[in-house]
Amino acid sequence: QVQLVESGGGLVQAGGSLRLSCVASRSFYSINAVGWYRQAPGKQRELVAVLTSGDNKNYGDSVKGRFTISTDNAKNTVYLQMNSLNPEDTAVYYCNAITINGEYWGQGTQVTVSS
Repeated sequence: QVQLVESGGGLVQAGGSLRLSCVASRSFYSINAVGWYRQAPGKQRELVAVLTSGDNKNYGDSVKGRFTISTDNAKNTVYLQMNSLNPEDTAVYYCNAITINGEYWGQGTQVTVSS
């Protein structure tokens, strides 16, 4: 079992930046992949960024070059640095972790970008 708690969402103007944090209840050394997904109203949940073993990073096409995923293993925390935000980035952002025992989700944090 892995509990994930996100923070850092909020309201920001277009062109601004936010950093999301997700604290896991266990070490990342026991987690195969950790990442961020988002879901906008009326849309399906989509990949934002994922970090897998071997420090491989993958990003959704719409955020490449603007968002960066990183981890602090000592703090069991994964971050999502979001720059050059635009209204299309408005969504609930969810932290995700995959272990050999299953897949886990955080409760989500709202990000709203005003034009």
